[in-house]
Amino acid sequence: MTENTARTNDMTVLVTGATGRTGSRVAEAARAAGLTVRAGSRSQGTLFDWADRSTWADALRGADAAYLAYPTDVGSPEATEAVGAIAREAVGLGVRRLVLLSARGEERALATEETLRTSGADWTIVRAAWFAQNFSEGPLVEGMLHGELVFPAGEVQEPFIDVRDIADVVVATLTSGDRYVGQDITVSGARLLSFREAVAEISAATGSELAYIPVTARQYGDTLAGFGVPRQEVELLVEVFEGLLDGRNAHLSDGVQQVLGREPRDFTDFVRENAAAGVWKA
Repeated sequence: MTENTARTNDMTVLVTGATGRTGSRVAEAARAAGLTVRAGSRSQGTLFDWADRSTWADALRGADAAYLAYPTDVGSPEATEAVGAIAREAVGLGVRRLVLLSARGEERALATEETLRTSGADWTIVRAAWFAQNFSEGPLVEGMLHGELVFPAGEVQEPFIDVRDIADVVVATLTSGDRYVGQDITVSGARLLSFREAVAEISAATGSELAYIPVTARQYGDTLAGFGVPRQEVELLVEVFEGLLDGRNAHLSDGVQQVLGREPRDFTDFVRENAAAGVWKA
């Protein structure tokens, strides 16, 4: 057994949002790599609630590392405050190794990233492209089950990334000693697709008629407000979508290749697997 393997087998990592899209995969990948996982959530496993700071210390105490995934937008003022606070608390408890999930191309997220950098932690930031799993899990799925995706992305292209690749990158940074400490790693999928093209691939794989209906960010925000989303949250999302979906992210990033030494999973494979599982059947 090598020294690095021994350190890995002894490592305990707190995974925040362990029932979410990335957290569940990070927890799975970490266990597969031999790490001891504390699956942090509000409902099961290790009690952890981003909105209840009294849960943080017990979840962190005695861990060696933590994966930080804020449950709403990483660029929100609430995220900036919370990430900075938990990073400082973690360092104070001796948990210095922290990996933050951030958003590729989101300028608002830079303030949140900076709070981690200045916390005294041994940090790594993983900036991710739009998740492929946003088409199969979460609020967009409901519309697709009714035959359409209404979204403010126009015809912009995005290299959708499979969240399993994000998880593999996160775990690799934790099990590689100090190699990725103090680094920003930007990850994307293997090729560019417009949202219309992505929906068309899903439609072809499922044999069902799915339509992509582009709207403006403001129109999308008004729809969210009509569903009861708080106005402050709506305004933040409108600003985020106007920025992230303006074409700035219509390029590939090579973080998966750099860290894992392989190509990212292809969007077509993601679609095929989820179509076979019946994800988009009403």
